[in-house]
Amino acid sequence: MRSYSRRGTGHSLRRLYAPRYLSLSFLYSPPEDNCSQAATAVATENLDERSGWGVTAVGSRAVHLLAGCAATRRPELGAAMHSYDYLLILAFLVLVVLPAPLLGRFYYRVVEGERTWLSPVLRPVENICYRLSGIDPKVEQNWKAYLWALLAFNLAGFVLLFAMLLGQGALPLNPQQLPGLEWSLAFNTAMSFVTNTNWQSYSGEASLSYLSQMVGLTVQNFVSAATGITVLLAFCRGISRRSTENLGNFWTDMTRVTLYGLLPLCIVLALLLVWQGVPQSFAHYIDAVTLQGADQSLPMGPAASQIAIKQLGTNGGGFFGVNSAHPFENPTALSNLLQLVSILLIPAALVFTFGHYVKDMRQSRAIMACMLIMLLIGGAVSLWAEYQPNPALNIAGVEQTAPLEGKESRFGTTATVLWATATTAASNGSVNAMHDSLNPLTGMVALVNMMVGEVIFGGVGVGLNGMLLNVLIAVFLAGLMIGRTPEYLGKKLQATEIRLLVATLLVMPVGVLVLGAVAASLPGPLASVSNPGPHGFSQLLYAYTSATANNGSAFGGFSANTVFHNLMLSVAMFLGRFGYIVPVLALAGSLAMKKAAPQGINSFPTHGPLFVTLLTVTILLVGGLTFLPTLALGPIAEHLSLGF
Repeated sequence: MRSYSRRGTGHSLRRLYAPRYLSLSFLYSPPEDNCSQAATAVATENLDERSGWGVTAVGSRAVHLLAGCAATRRPELGAAMHSYDYLLILAFLVLVVLPAPLLGRFYYRVVEGERTWLSPVLRPVENICYRLSGIDPKVEQNWKAYLWALLAFNLAGFVLLFAMLLGQGALPLNPQQLPGLEWSLAFNTAMSFVTNTNWQSYSGEASLSYLSQMVGLTVQNFVSAATGITVLLAFCRGISRRSTENLGNFWTDMTRVTLYGLLPLCIVLALLLVWQGVPQSFAHYIDAVTLQGADQSLPMGPAASQIAIKQLGTNGGGFFGVNSAHPFENPTALSNLLQLVSILLIPAALVFTFGHYVKDMRQSRAIMACMLIMLLIGGAVSLWAEYQPNPALNIAGVEQTAPLEGKESRFGTTATVLWATATTAASNGSVNAMHDSLNPLTGMVALVNMMVGEVIFGGVGVGLNGMLLNVLIAVFLAGLMIGRTPEYLGKKLQATEIRLLVATLLVMPVGVLVLGAVAASLPGPLASVSNPGPHGFSQLLYAYTSATANNGSAFGGFSANTVFHNLMLSVAMFLGRFGYIVPVLALAGSLAMKKAAPQGINSFPTHGPLFVTLLTVTILLVGGLTFLPTLALGPIAEHLSLGF
């Protein structure tokens, strides 16, 4: 299966699964009082790959024709949610929220060196790691030493992965004899996995050997996720500790997070996925004959182990080109639910880990409430939008049932929308359908989830970092409104902290608006856009938003595998990762050295409904006002032009 861009191989999926669509074969102006005559101007033909809604490129008059008819004949809802859909939503929320407090407490005990039920098995392994690497787990680091250790570790990982991808043709575990990647693609892929973005401008089964997938990408899935959590741990210590410059030991945190926090869950999930039919082997690809008599090669490989950390580590990079829409990567409804829950499981748990650090679980509950409110609002808007019928089909008088274009019929609309909402809320980026085929407002929700800085749960560790930055911004705004020096948990926010907060606010606008504008202004890079009009703009906007937010999902019609986009998106991914990590660690170091004043009756409460409201509004204002003009040019304009 040919891939055009990151996990969204939307075009190739449409060739395989898309039905025949209605499009205007010639221009026809129907009487204003009888849109049914417009159907006589509609014929069935193959979907033009450049059109997201089945209207071929016959000029803007075609779109206006359908929009005019829609004004006099509003579309009827083509499908409704059933009890199964509501049960799926309930099961998803319950399985994410209920284990979070227990898992959050477990993570706190693990990273602080307390004994847990896994200690008899893993503590000897942990000690061996320290002895082999010469690490003294009791020696702590200030924020600069912590940062330099983190940067050195990530640089080494990038160089090793880049070299492995370039030389994969000469390395073992390559049964298909796949050559090394082109240099810009190898650079982009290495940067993508080191930054936990997992943007993929290639199709895994057609481009990567088993060694590259298993030793290269899967290892980075673990260590990039662990890196994000270590930054959060340092930030939590900076907020909770007093009059010290120490934030912990990066190497100790990495070891404990990987051994206790990631590996056990991944082993369990991988075994469950193998049970559900996900392959885990080193066999050659299987040559098969389809029911139509055509030859087909069925890809194999150690997929289950990579998919487990892909979901739990909010990495998102698929073993196969179409990610979790592939029947080998996500074969059943149960595997779909397990992977969906895995996206948010650890980010939700880390919210409660923070509460244990500051010894105030009310802070965790307030943050969790804000995250759930934004997640539920986005999910509700997406569900409503995605169940709306195709206006082109409605005007033509075609009876519509479930809106399944670009979706896997074995999952359905609700499971697709839940995944699209969760994967963009958590900087995961995996997909079980083609986001390029989503209704405009559903695509807009996915964009907004990323544009606010991936703080609605977000990536493991880094998502809560972003939320805590917004907490500090909200506290600062509250201080301005009441005329008091802003403080959080007894620590005053002064000029140094405010400057660092402002620096983090610039990351998303620079990555999305500046780099995206450069790409949109040059004819060569603009040729990667496959769709004219607002949807084409959305493809480009989505790509640079996804890269900067370290999400990795894409609108599949965007052809990203060019030298320009491979390098420019790499810059966006680097900026989105380390543009936050550096100021966050500096902020943690500054806060750790402060004394905390006891909170009194005049302290601004940061745990009640009022603060939850203020925090939610702050996030929406900072993200919404910055990117509203670009959203108006993309998904909003597309929604209005289609006549919804």
